[in-house]
Amino acid sequence: MIVIPAIDIIDGKPVRLYQGDYNKKKIVGEDVLEISKKFEREGADYIHIVDLDGAKAGRLINKEIILKLAKTLKIPIEVGGGIRTYEDIKYLIEAGVSRVILGTIAIEDKALLRKALEDFGDKIAVGIDCKDGYVCTRGWLSQSKRKYIDFLLEMEKMGVKNIIVTDISKDGTLQGSNIEMIKEIKEISKIDITASGGVKDIEDIRKLKELDIYGVIAGKSIYSKTLSLKEALELTK
Repeated sequence: MIVIPAIDIIDGKPVRLYQGDYNKKKIVGEDVLEISKKFEREGADYIHIVDLDGAKAGRLINKEIILKLAKTLKIPIEVGGGIRTYEDIKYLIEAGVSRVILGTIAIEDKALLRKALEDFGDKIAVGIDCKDGYVCTRGWLSQSKRKYIDFLLEMEKMGVKNIIVTDISKDGTLQGSNIEMIKEIKEISKIDITASGGVKDIEDIRKLKELDIYGVIAGKSIYSKTLSLKEALELTK
C-alpha cells in the first residue's frame, strides 16, 4: 500500500476543507510547489492534487500550478477537480500528469469515460465520493441517486483499474477512516482501491494496510501533525 499526501487548491493556495464545505476552508501553506517538494523529500511515491476551484466551476482553474508541478517534481502526481472534457484529459496527460481522476463525468458521460479508458488506460482513475451511501458530484455539491456500490461495480465492468473512494462525512474531520466501507468494497471488487477521507493517525494507516488495498490519501492529518508522513511511509514500505 502506498501513502499519498494530498494538496487541495483554492485561489492558487493549498487548503483543507471540512466535510467538503467550501465555507470551511483553511489555508495550510503559502506555496503548493514548496509543499509538494517537501512531500517528495520525505519520500512520497505519489502526490494527490485536487483543483477545488475547478471542481466547483466545472472546468480546470488552477492549470498553471498543476503543470508546474508535473514539470518540476520527480515523483508522479494524480490530479482531479473540474476535468470534464476529453481535451483537458489529453492535455494533462501530455503535460506529464501521471493519473487523471474523473468524478462528475464518470457518472454523467459514460461515452467520454469509455473513450478516455480506451486511449489512456490506467492513467485514468475514477473518484467515488459518497455521502449516506450515494455518489456525490460537482465538487461534492450535488448528490446523485446512484448508490456507490452499484456505481463502483459498473466502473469495474467498464475497465477502470483504480478508484479513489472518499467518505465525505469523514473528510477533513480527523475522525478516522471508514474502515468498514473500504472492507466491503475490497470483498466485492478486485479493482485497485485508494481510501480517502478521515485519516487521523498511524493506526488508520495500519488498519488500511491490513486490508491490502492499493493506497491511502492523507491530507489534514499531515498538516495537523497527527500523522507523520515519514512514519506512515516507513510502515507501508
